[in-house]
Amino acid sequence: MTQSDPWTIIENARKGGYAIGAFNMHNEETTEAMLLAAERAGAPVYLQVGRAIVPHMGLRRAYEMTRRIAERSGAEYVIHLDHGPWDEVLEAIKLGFRSIMCDYAHLSLDDNIARTRRTVEICHDFGIPVEAELGRIPDAGQDVDWSEYMTDVAEAERFVHETGVDMLAISAGIVHGVVDGKVPPLDIARIEAIRDATGIPLVLHGASGLSERDVMAARAAGVHKFNADTDLRHAFRRGFESVWAKGDRQLEEAMAEGRRLMIDATVDKMRVYGCAEKSGLKIAA
Repeated sequence: MTQSDPWTIIENARKGGYAIGAFNMHNEETTEAMLLAAERAGAPVYLQVGRAIVPHMGLRRAYEMTRRIAERSGAEYVIHLDHGPWDEVLEAIKLGFRSIMCDYAHLSLDDNIARTRRTVEICHDFGIPVEAELGRIPDAGQDVDWSEYMTDVAEAERFVHETGVDMLAISAGIVHGVVDGKVPPLDIARIEAIRDATGIPLVLHGASGLSERDVMAARAAGVHKFNADTDLRHAFRRGFESVWAKGDRQLEEAMAEGRRLMIDATVDKMRVYGCAEKSGLKIAA
């Protein structure tokens, strides 16, 4: 099956009040897990090529692996560049990515706006929606002053107005990774204020470990894409290690069990996000 239209997928989510799951692949087994989960749940899925797999095999090989496996599946999917710097954004367009997240959040606000605006101009010429990030997301366990990390509402309004970006990844109390399953409470009021100020779908990265209550509240506040990785990697690891601990086993047997548990964990995410049974929808009037 070929890639689906990301504009349709995210607009359906916005109008339907649910969110799409966006998950990272690390190898063939984890790529298969994402797609098999999407088939089982009847859910659209973002297959994210990002900061873990790109250093491992390079952008081209990661994309080609993902496309090859996805085209054999019956899932509704979009191959998405996650946290792409400028050079990767340009390469991703040439390779055939249908959705791109550019990440210039480490720059000053003015420079982030300028670089994102140029990215949007180029990507829109190819019919590709763009996600960008404003604010900073700490790693789990960091001792941070949240006032220096969370997305500012007024800056978000200016950013979206001046860049024309299609989705905005924000910081509202989330972290990358999970330590002992503990995450800080989400600032739902901030999410609502950013939604009202920008008028575009919002994205939460670092969604592993969020409670179902937080997910539901974030969906209602305007989040229509959740990025999750750590929870799913932990599921794969549990399956892998449960076989490996039995003694001499085939590597493939261990990876197959990791894939099985990752499928289950991904289906659970899709149901909480509300995108289960939403595959193949057309945009409602």
